[in-house]
Amino acid sequence: MSELEEAPRSYSGALLGAIGVALVAALGGLIWCYTLNTKAASQATELSDAKQANVKLAAELRETDARLQVTTDELGKSLGLTQKEMDTRAEAIIVREEADAKRLENAQDKTAQQVNAVASDVSSVKTDVGGVKTDLGKTQTDLATTISQLMAVKGDLSSTNSVIARNHDELVLLEHKGDRNYYEFTLTKGVKKPVGTVSLELKKTDPKKNKFTLNILADDKNYEKKDRNVNEPLQFYSGKDPMLFEIVVNSISSKNTISGYLTTPKGAPVPPTAQ
Repeated sequence: MSELEEAPRSYSGALLGAIGVALVAALGGLIWCYTLNTKAASQATELSDAKQANVKLAAELRETDARLQVTTDELGKSLGLTQKEMDTRAEAIIVREEADAKRLENAQDKTAQQVNAVASDVSSVKTDVGGVKTDLGKTQTDLATTISQLMAVKGDLSSTNSVIARNHDELVLLEHKGDRNYYEFTLTKGVKKPVGTVSLELKKTDPKKNKFTLNILADDKNYEKKDRNVNEPLQFYSGKDPMLFEIVVNSISSKNTISGYLTTPKGAPVPPTAQ
């Protein structure tokens, strides 16, 4: 009897449990359905409001179009234009504005290209300037080296050695130093010739021995340099504040002609034609 009593009781407990689970599931389903219904109602309300707003907006748009049409008609009447003519003018304005925009775009592109070209040219110029500076530095170094290799000869008056040029090219190098004035000359025997601020006259030549005799007229004084050698510094003083002048004869080209140069200090007077 006890076993029979326990079996119905167990069956009843399982049934009650299944019923409880079903009730919970049903309650959850009701809550979920209620939530969905609430959301659906809210969305329906929002949709209805949106439809009403669209209807209102469409009405306002129709009203605006109507007013615009009235304004357009009035403007056309005041200008004596038909709707077709106004449409044509509007299209022409649109085309012109598009063309202006295109021209502006092309001008901007062209300007950008020109700016880029200028920037490129500036870069090239900077490179060229850098190259010129390098070449100038090298030239100055070469010039200093060449000048240091020129012949130094003791003058006939001073006890110091004078750096002389033996030809025109070496004279150009000396001129680049910029510390003295240089005047080249060619003299013919018996002809007095102004050179710088003095006058020179060739008196005699001896081509075989490379010797010559030269008269120098400076400050109303005559200096005779007799039987002197080619490339020998011939010195004399001239000026209110006496300065050391120097003559170098580089060549005797014939029995009656010599060539060379006169050099004077930078502060010495210069002939009017050289000022």
